[in-house]
Amino acid sequence: MTFSRDAVEEIAAALAANGLILRGGFSFGDDEVAPAGPSGAPTRSVLLVGQAGAAPWPHFQRWLERQARDIANPLDSWSREVIGAVAQEFGARAVSPSDRPYLPFQQWAMRAEGLKPSPLGILMHPTYGLWHAYRGALLFEDELSLPEVHEAIHHCDTCVEKPCLKSCPVDAYSTEGFAYQACLAHVRGADGKACRNGGCLDRNACPYGAEYRYAADVQAFHMAAFAGA
Repeated sequence: MTFSRDAVEEIAAALAANGLILRGGFSFGDDEVAPAGPSGAPTRSVLLVGQAGAAPWPHFQRWLERQARDIANPLDSWSREVIGAVAQEFGARAVSPSDRPYLPFQQWAMRAEGLKPSPLGILMHPTYGLWHAYRGALLFEDELSLPEVHEAIHHCDTCVEKPCLKSCPVDAYSTEGFAYQACLAHVRGADGKACRNGGCLDRNACPYGAEYRYAADVQAFHMAAFAGA
């Protein structure tokens, strides 16, 4: 069975009710090892689910108001609930980037949208810049009718100044990679207030997709999760 374009559009409409969007997709080749689909048979096609900017934030906040105060990983829980409901409606298996064992979400995302990583490790999107995320994926045992994927414009290739590597006071990001412990200590420390309240300074320094930049309270939420606050 092959899912039609109309079915994919119905899935997109169901996700849009919670501020989520489809982030491309692809089909596994016959010679590839694919994860299990909803019945346990190999997956044939994948649709990535995510966000552009902070569109899901109001939906998530309304959901959060109804939850217990001590709920762990609330954004992951909300994402699983919303994407899981769509998966059930359309006969798919919902998976999350935080599921164990980890699935290769970044590789899937690059394959689905033709993106490449920025110096910060976040995939650079030609429209959204660094202000987007992948919240989950839908795995189908049927073939999906999907458009051909083309490599996207990669702004980092033409960005000479690289402000994303010059704004962090502890040089957390460099050509050597991410200095996790230095970043964590700074964010938790007395000098990390700007990062805690307004988000990563390196990420905010990137000029691309600025109109999709998360509001300060959204960035503060993510920084608190990172810092274990």
